[in-house]
Amino acid sequence: MTTRCNRPAINPRRRSRRIFACGALSLFVFTFVSAANPPPAVPNAAPAENPIVLTQATGPANAASPMDEPIRLIAAAKKAMEGVKDYNCVLVKKERMGDKPAIENVMSLRVRSDPFSVDLRWLEPKSLVGQEACYVAGKNDGRMRVRSAGLLGNLGFLSLAPDDARAKATSKHAITESGLANMIDRFGVAWEKERKLGVTKVRLSEYEFNKRRCTRVETIQTENPDNQFLFQRTVLFFDKETHLPIRLECYDWPAKEGDAGELAEVYSYVNLRLNVGLGDDVFDH
Repeated sequence: MTTRCNRPAINPRRRSRRIFACGALSLFVFTFVSAANPPPAVPNAAPAENPIVLTQATGPANAASPMDEPIRLIAAAKKAMEGVKDYNCVLVKKERMGDKPAIENVMSLRVRSDPFSVDLRWLEPKSLVGQEACYVAGKNDGRMRVRSAGLLGNLGFLSLAPDDARAKATSKHAITESGLANMIDRFGVAWEKERKLGVTKVRLSEYEFNKRRCTRVETIQTENPDNQFLFQRTVLFFDKETHLPIRLECYDWPAKEGDAGELAEVYSYVNLRLNVGLGDDVFDH
């Protein structure tokens, strides 16, 4: 689709009615930190590599809508997710909060599908090593269990509401929104709406990310009707073998038309291992 933008760029601080919030990996950082503890053991906790281009980007071929192929890929991901009982990986996150520069967070992530359970342990930056957060749906009165880094970690786990101000001060997303299944569901809904609106350009290409061959889907909004799009551009990488998304990039609307929007959020699932048999003890804090 080649529709050009005929509206001025939207200031992200003034947007309302955001139906396509794509902060899909849903992480948070607590602010009560001090000295570091030794990191927990995790499989292959190597830094994520930059994606490598294998084929140049092209538009979808012979499609009634440019969104047809992204919707097909997200449907395949949803189908693949039905066979995933649990998984672990190293999660790498950078999220810009206001005017503060984004800081890379590296975490051990463990997720169970039923009951929905999440355990996060920070590996980087050094000031957060040892910090942990755990959530199990239907337990602890809907609260997450959290342990601070450093000396405060000696106090053990405390209960905290998922939307507590201490968590929201350093992340836009709650632990209840975490994980692959939540991300897939969000994009499934968002992309169906984008197909109906008809203001989205799509670019498809093949990439390699952390030695995994991927289909890279870039969606670009040419307009922002009623300020419905939080991001002007998103990039999602689908692993060609598992069909699951393993990297997400979200870009702000540019300050002026013709400029490139700044990278607002990026999340990478590194060394993803499926159906590893996570027991209750992993999430019992």
